[in-house]
Amino acid sequence: MDQLRLHAVARTIHAGGIVAYPTEAVYGLGCDPCNEQAVRRLLALKRRPMYKGLILIAADFAQLEPFLQPLAPADQARLVATWPGPYTWLIPARTATPRWLRGRHDTLAVRVTAHPLAAALCQACGHALVSTSANFSGRPPARTALAVRRQLGRTIDALLIGPTGGAAKPTEIRDLRSGQRVRGA
Repeated sequence: MDQLRLHAVARTIHAGGIVAYPTEAVYGLGCDPCNEQAVRRLLALKRRPMYKGLILIAADFAQLEPFLQPLAPADQARLVATWPGPYTWLIPARTATPRWLRGRHDTLAVRVTAHPLAAALCQACGHALVSTSANFSGRPPARTALAVRRQLGRTIDALLIGPTGGAAKPTEIRDLRSGQRVRGA
C-alpha cells in the first residue's frame, strides 16, 4: 500500500474533498461525515436525495460510536459476529446525528469494513467516512478505478486506486432492531 498516496487522500478528506476508494464490492465515494458542505456536495454529485440517508464505514466500532445510540450487550455481540465484514447494519442514531447523514430515518447505516484499503483510509483520517457507491444515481456502480474516472471524471477530488474486495453485490443491509434484511442476499 502506498502510504504517501493514502495520507494525501486523507488530507483531501480533511480539507472537505470527495474521494473514491475501493470497498468490498464496488468503488465508494466518501467524505468527512461531519462536514455538511462536503456531504451536500457528494449528494449533489450523485444526484441522490438527502432523505434516503447514507452509509458510514469505519476501521473499528469506536469510529462509529459518536453517531449511534448506546447498544445493549446482545446487540454489540450481534455486530461483533459480522464485523469487520461486508455487513451493513441500521442502528438507532443519536439525536445529534445530522440529518444529512441519516435522512428521514432514526437509524444510521454503518459498517466496519473488511476491505484493507478502505479500513486504512478510515485509520489515516482518524474517523468514519461516508460510503456510497461511486456512480450517478440509477447508473451501475463503478467496480474499477477506470470506471470511476469514466463516470465521474474530475467531479471528485481524489482517487485511491486498488482492487475491490471481489464481492458480486453491494453489502447486505440489516436492521439491528428487527434483524430484517433491507438489502442484499
